[in-house]
Amino acid sequence: MTDETPICSAKGCRAAAVWVLAWNNPKIHTPERRKTWLACEEHREHLSQFLGVRGFLKDVVLLKEWEASERPEAPDGS
Repeated sequence: MTDETPICSAKGCRAAAVWVLAWNNPKIHTPERRKTWLACEEHREHLSQFLGVRGFLKDVVLLKEWEASERPEAPDGS
């Protein structure tokens, strides 16, 4: 793991992140706003449940898919 390797957001965890948990607190964020937590395999369910019981969790996506979707599209739209 390098300094640039994304790590899990769980308290005290230093494992490489595999998942992105996209969330939003409707009391303070606009509906389209997405905050993110990163999760390793071990903490994905725990962090998802924490956000889910509060009604904040919007999506759980593999980190590599999230990163691919964040790249700008080519000028021709492909």
